[in-house]
Amino acid sequence: MTAIRQDARPPEGMRAGWPRGESVRHARLADADLDLLLTIRHFEQTLLSLFASGHIAGTTHTCLGQEYIPVAMTPLLAPAFTFSNHRGHGHYLAQFGDLAGLLAEITGRAGAVCGGVGGSQHVFRDGFCSTGVQGEGVAAAVGVALHMRTTNLPDLAVAYIGDGTWGQGVVYEALNLAALWSLPLVIVVEHNGIAQSTPTDRAMAGTVAARAAAFGVRHAYVDSTCVVAIRDQLAAEVARVRDGGGPLVVEFRTQRLGPHSKGDDTRPAAELAALTERDWYTTYARQHPAHFAARDAKARATVAVIAQEVLAREPVRRESAA
Repeated sequence: MTAIRQDARPPEGMRAGWPRGESVRHARLADADLDLLLTIRHFEQTLLSLFASGHIAGTTHTCLGQEYIPVAMTPLLAPAFTFSNHRGHGHYLAQFGDLAGLLAEITGRAGAVCGGVGGSQHVFRDGFCSTGVQGEGVAAAVGVALHMRTTNLPDLAVAYIGDGTWGQGVVYEALNLAALWSLPLVIVVEHNGIAQSTPTDRAMAGTVAARAAAFGVRHAYVDSTCVVAIRDQLAAEVARVRDGGGPLVVEFRTQRLGPHSKGDDTRPAAELAALTERDWYTTYARQHPAHFAARDAKARATVAVIAQEVLAREPVRRESAA
């Protein structure tokens, strides 16, 4: 069992949520893993550009800096029903690889996953549901996990949440029931150290580990950004959940490179520069320059072609989407 770490705090002067960055040695990734990481990165960057140019209405929340989490976790968790959140594009793409369908949904074009009515935050597909309501997915995941246990399905129920969602009471109700009923539930916490514009250490007392421990729920702490190392660390923990060992909280200390939603980032430039220096994208490029350069150019071009094709489609009509 991965040891519970309740003393995990950032160095003095740093905000919570920074992974180890350059000190992480990245194993050379399989092409498919690196391609997926880079595709999600360029997809998210493209969304910000499309929003700025008026192609996206409403809002959108990118997972820039956190892409490695769903890429590492999705193969471990499958088969699973995934409940995502407002920052869920990477979760969806890691599970389905459907760039065109998701982009069409966000831009309201033909071929959209949900007919263009869900937008960036509310996407439903077999085995996947995202919502912008904080903590809602955790409660739903408990219900799905109960169904899986009572029908002897081998699947897991998975809920992705952020550190800010620990302010929602429904999370604790869900942990209580999941522990009492020993449900096949995995809660993946993307602890990026900032909830919208508020640093976590100014809003949340204690630790995620201690909160899980209060319900007797196992907790695994991950501060690596290496996909291979993450899978090696967590494979046995996830398998134990599937084998009836009860729920698990996996806490990733990660970082959010982009704004909360589009252009509303209030962090100073020096802090953002330091985050970029520690980013998996930057460190992998340094450690594996040849492998990175070729795959990065390919992913960038792929996303550009798909974006051009989707934007050329007819907009979804309200009556056809209903």
